[in-house]
Amino acid sequence: MLALEPARLPDFERLCARERCPYAVVGQATDDGTLVLTDSHFGDVPIELPFDVLFGKPPRTQIVAETLRPKRTPLALEGVELAEAARRVLELPTVADKSFLISIGDRTVTGLVARDQMVGPRQLPVADCAVTLADFRGYGGEAMALGERAPLALISAGASARVAIGEALTNIASAPIRQLSDVRLSANWMAASGHPGEDARLYEAARAVGMELCPALGLAVPVGKDSMSMRSVWRDGGEEKSVVSPLSLVITAFAPTSDARRALTPELRSDPGDTRLLLIDLGAGTDRLGASALAQVFGALGAEVPDVDSPERLADFFAAIQLLNERGLLLAYHDRSDGGLFACLVEMAFAGGVGLDIDLASLPHAEEPLRALFAEELGAVVQVRGADLVEVRRVLEVHGLGAMTHELGTPSEAGAQRLSIGRGDEALYAETLSTLRALWSSTTHAMARLRDDPTCADEEQATRVDVTRAPLRPVLSFDPAEDVSAPFVARGARPRVAILREQGVNGHVEMAAAFDRAGFESVDLHMSQLLAGERDLADFAGLAACGGFSYGDVLGAGQGWARSILFHERVRDEFERFFHRPESFSLGVCNGCQMLSSLRELMPGAAHFPGFLHNRSERFEARLSFVELLESRSVLLRDMAGSRLPIAVAHGEGRADLDDMRAAELLSAGLVGARYITPEGDPATSYPDNPNGSPGGVTCLTSDDGRVTILMPHPERVFRSVQHSWCPPEWGEDAPWLRLFRNARTFVG
Repeated sequence: MLALEPARLPDFERLCARERCPYAVVGQATDDGTLVLTDSHFGDVPIELPFDVLFGKPPRTQIVAETLRPKRTPLALEGVELAEAARRVLELPTVADKSFLISIGDRTVTGLVARDQMVGPRQLPVADCAVTLADFRGYGGEAMALGERAPLALISAGASARVAIGEALTNIASAPIRQLSDVRLSANWMAASGHPGEDARLYEAARAVGMELCPALGLAVPVGKDSMSMRSVWRDGGEEKSVVSPLSLVITAFAPTSDARRALTPELRSDPGDTRLLLIDLGAGTDRLGASALAQVFGALGAEVPDVDSPERLADFFAAIQLLNERGLLLAYHDRSDGGLFACLVEMAFAGGVGLDIDLASLPHAEEPLRALFAEELGAVVQVRGADLVEVRRVLEVHGLGAMTHELGTPSEAGAQRLSIGRGDEALYAETLSTLRALWSSTTHAMARLRDDPTCADEEQATRVDVTRAPLRPVLSFDPAEDVSAPFVARGARPRVAILREQGVNGHVEMAAAFDRAGFESVDLHMSQLLAGERDLADFAGLAACGGFSYGDVLGAGQGWARSILFHERVRDEFERFFHRPESFSLGVCNGCQMLSSLRELMPGAAHFPGFLHNRSERFEARLSFVELLESRSVLLRDMAGSRLPIAVAHGEGRADLDDMRAAELLSAGLVGARYITPEGDPATSYPDNPNGSPGGVTCLTSDDGRVTILMPHPERVFRSVQHSWCPPEWGEDAPWLRLFRNARTFVG
């Protein structure tokens, strides 16, 4: 529902017509204090209601809530072996790898995502928070993080709510934030209101948030939502049955961040030499196991749960992490949450591809390894340089965290892909990272086998457990900082490029930004404007068809978009004239790639462009993939051959309709601009290195004269280094993919 000035209605109508957006004018605002609804069909007035009735003071709702305090039994861990506990916890869905959920959602659209779930050159889903950019030039933006600990509410609703806030804060602390008071919270409440004991739990949790913890921390909860009907009732054979969801609170924390590049991740570093791992234990040695993942996997609940015992300590922790990050003293950071210290360490080892040598001797419950390793108290593990250890400890001591900081150990020597846990000279646990990764990813593998193509799921699992598999190692055949378009840009001319889109296309803003950075005037051009004759392609030096889901892809990949051109005589002729202009260039990305391929009959030298089919995995694929730039005729890829680069992928129908022989012919003819490769540099033939199953990994093609380039990945979303989920730390502001857009500017001259 929108409110408009009546004089602006024609402008709104023109905007809706351009965007193919249906709308209806449903009424007007008056100052008589009455809500009136008329029915033009029946000619009557069903509603005529004064506002003082509508918004008057209703009677206050009174709820009688009874607090139930069932007797809880302390968690009994006698006979539980550490190895068995580790196996069960790593396979628990709340702890395990969640790639099957993450890789099917587009996480790079807008080109303003600096930190998504995936971390490091191995792309592990272990990030603590998300970070977005405010624009395409600076590094400021916003950090977002979640916190939830619903199982705790079965024992203590107040503790569950407090820990949810605490977890959101220990997650978002990984981003550079000026001060704690900059953080805002959103609360999503879920409860079975009316069910015995649940209203009392809801009151206890709401009081803990709104009247105790948030005021103590100086935080506000300006927004949120609630679902108060978390109970289902049905009859089965005359018997009434029900399922009740216990109280749940999901906290989302938001805060402005000054520099997205300084966001910390769990990726352990092996390049700085001597480093140490420190546990900052906000539980202060209590190590309460109630409602933990460990308790759950052994069918128990327990009696004592983690809590925020000191809001001041939590605030001091946040301030200390910000100061340490600002001074460059932290190499890696990961909060302790589901799965406890054990899961935290394992995930950091996975992300860094390094083994760990851990000594529990300094922990308060070192004699009880299960408590020390699986308690889910708030806190974090940080990696610091050995040379900085004294300074780091001094900062933590100043913030009152010295007694709660424990040195855990070090990354293993190079090549030792093993997690070893001991207590002094006593060995407690040892396992290879390959075995642990197989356990951690077994749940996501099983889910993917059921939902997706099972062969693809098996191929991906094989890459996860392959200890010989290399991380991404980009190779550059040119200097990204060299602006080859600078001589032309310096003349002051900004050629116009049409940023072409259709209904459902959503990648036009980042495409416009990339061409703008390269010295073009980017012009938003909707297909409706061409069909209406309001714009003409003759006015543009280049054309960029953007990614998205034109017409919801219901007619196939880009087919609806292409047919709106092919079946319109005037627009068809206009496109054909544009493609035949020897000074013009065209770029098609993702949905635009599919669309331009379908216009091959209008282009000179494009008869070899293939159609595009559903991905082999049978799912939408969103990943940071690895491609090799090949010697080709493309004017946009000039002097980029030989480079191996990460690039954003986000498509559901990207499999080129080619056979292996035809793909090889196109490759030898210099008509393939890029192909998917493995981290080792070989052509990718299996999933997920080849995310769609295209023969030979083909993912970019060009016309005979090189003026038309089509590709399924998204270079416009990674033309800045900060836009990458991961890139080498030595890369500067300009990412290698900016060269593609600068080449376009050089071609235009």
